[in-house]
Amino acid sequence: MIPSDLTHLEQVIVQCRKCPRLVEWREQVARERRRAFANWEYWGKPVPGLGDIYGRILVVGLAPGAHGANRTGRMFTGDSSGNFLYSALYKFGFASQPTSSHLGDGLKLVDLYISAVCRCAPPGNKPTHTEIASCLPFLKAEVRMMKNLEVIVALGRIALEGIVRIYQVKNLTFSHGLVQYLSSGLPTLITSYHPSRQNTQTGRLTTEMFNDVWQKARSLLT
Repeated sequence: MIPSDLTHLEQVIVQCRKCPRLVEWREQVARERRRAFANWEYWGKPVPGLGDIYGRILVVGLAPGAHGANRTGRMFTGDSSGNFLYSALYKFGFASQPTSSHLGDGLKLVDLYISAVCRCAPPGNKPTHTEIASCLPFLKAEVRMMKNLEVIVALGRIALEGIVRIYQVKNLTFSHGLVQYLSSGLPTLITSYHPSRQNTQTGRLTTEMFNDVWQKARSLLT
């Protein structure tokens, strides 16, 4: 049974052990650690969403990074993807600061909530279809709670596929910066390349391209 209030949902997410492969991996990473973070006590658990559940924008990512959110306990926090994302959110008024380093750093999100299709760090950043299916009810519950939701920003193709499964809509395509209308009464969808290091350091996703996504998101709010 998935809780209908955010506090209880977060508790259920953090305690989840449904996917043995992901449990083993996230805990192994937390034990072994990366040398640069040897003094950290890793989170090593599923990562809940964060932000304003009554906000008008939902950001959907793929999964926690092994040494990012799996270390810090906060989505898009502690790695280069988060640095890229929060800088843009701050620029367009959706975050109180341009960086996110740890849970107690004072970050507040404005009119926006961040979630993901998978809550555990997967090996190779690749959750299986079964693992995603097991985790998707958490995202679906958050969507139901977002009573003011107007815009969804899907970061990457897998995020788009998760939204398709939740809303059971067809004929959506993935293209960076594309605005798509799900159906009357449903949120507007914007698809974007994921701000992964692989995309940002190769130039596939530039700062200007990412800023364009958030400019569109801002302009779509009523």
